[in-house]
Amino acid sequence: MHMNRTFTRLLLWSALLSFSACSRNPVTGKRELSLMSTEQEIAIGKESHPSVVTSMGLYEDKRLNEFINEKGKAMARISHRPDLPYQFYIVDSPVVNAFAVPGGYVYFTRGIMAHFNNEAEFAGVLGHEIGHITARHSARQQTSQLLGTLGMIGGAILVPQLGQNIEALQQGLGLFLLKYSRDHESESDKIGVEYSSKIGYDAKQMANFFGTIKRISDNAGQVVPTFMSTHPDPGDRNAKVKQMATAYQQQNQGNFKVERERYLRMIDGLLYGEDPRQGFVENDVFYHPELRFQFPVPKGWQHQNSPSQFQMAPKDGKSAMILMLAKGKSLDEAAQTLVQQLSLNVLENAKTTINGNPAYVLISQQKQQQQQGQPQQQQDPRSTLQIGTWLIQYNNAIYALHGLSAASDFQAAFRTFKPVAESFRALTDSEKINRKADRVLVREVPRAGTFREVMGSLGMPASRLEELGVLNSLRPDDKLEKGSLIKIIGK
Repeated sequence: MHMNRTFTRLLLWSALLSFSACSRNPVTGKRELSLMSTEQEIAIGKESHPSVVTSMGLYEDKRLNEFINEKGKAMARISHRPDLPYQFYIVDSPVVNAFAVPGGYVYFTRGIMAHFNNEAEFAGVLGHEIGHITARHSARQQTSQLLGTLGMIGGAILVPQLGQNIEALQQGLGLFLLKYSRDHESESDKIGVEYSSKIGYDAKQMANFFGTIKRISDNAGQVVPTFMSTHPDPGDRNAKVKQMATAYQQQNQGNFKVERERYLRMIDGLLYGEDPRQGFVENDVFYHPELRFQFPVPKGWQHQNSPSQFQMAPKDGKSAMILMLAKGKSLDEAAQTLVQQLSLNVLENAKTTINGNPAYVLISQQKQQQQQGQPQQQQDPRSTLQIGTWLIQYNNAIYALHGLSAASDFQAAFRTFKPVAESFRALTDSEKINRKADRVLVREVPRAGTFREVMGSLGMPASRLEELGVLNSLRPDDKLEKGSLIKIIGK
């Protein structure tokens, strides 16, 4: 027994040593364990980019795209890793977000571009995202996850009593990694201050943008305890970034610009909110004007739309429905492809018509993975995924509408899935087909007054005052001067 424990320790140490490819972090200057080379980072970026484009789409605006590329490349040159092949994109999503992928890929949603109120705010977030890349946060997170898991498994082997608490250990590891991620966010905030300042922008504006993020979060009711969040509280970040920006400017005297008017002129006409051409939900019905179809959304269900699919689910999370394009030139081919790709065991199938459209209905379960040579085990209905699929041939395309739940809940869920699928029909309402998108419109303040008064004079409804306040980073009683620029929402 003693020899076995010694051998196990040697194996674990050998594994750890074999992974110990230490390198110097370009931002911190410290030597650290890294399991991802620069070449691997670049490869990950290249592999991830098509998926990002497919799921979100790119927002085509020549002026804005030239702007983010100009500023991005300027910042890349002064960064800690200027030799990476940086690329910058605006994705077609109304969500207020920006994110980076290893290897130099940086993405801004049109939603966040609408909420910036000057170039300096944008530059601060740009620096933050480039900071994730230059500080190799993805590589460091991967290393921590692997070593944390190895340590946890090793601890369970070396101290068998720990194995009885493996679930608690996993939860503890998860919380540690959340904290590690928060540390990355804070480190990127510091880098964002440095990078945006070096290309001439006032990093205090980056701090102000966290005030906008906090209002969005508060209005959405998404209050997550700080110790359970991957991002530090935006209110805390506001104060800390302002302190860092002030300290940087005291140590590095210069003319740090804001460029509010130039930025607002540039986003005049920017698409705002959901793009109705890609589909929208109204009064519990999903309409797709370009593809000319509609179907109901069960009352109380949450939903999310993207260029590649539409998802909806009840709040209890016990079931879901997904609409997407099916692969195949015929219903039979689409059904065969679906069964093969998803490794399904078909329980029932039948051809039918749905509102005049040829259709194919499949009830199936996901096949259980079994090891070679092992006997087939009985599937647990509580953990087995069961799927009701309606393949509908409509307007030279085949759509797959999937209803998913655990097999144990499927009979009850099917009573909701079936009427949704059988209500798929052609969209003929001209008002829905010709629905125009909201846009950010930039206007001059007609006369001095409070933000509330100015919004009223520009024809904005009182019900959207807070939404417009978040968009402009203003409060109802903030004073505005005549002739200054302001954002409103219009067609």
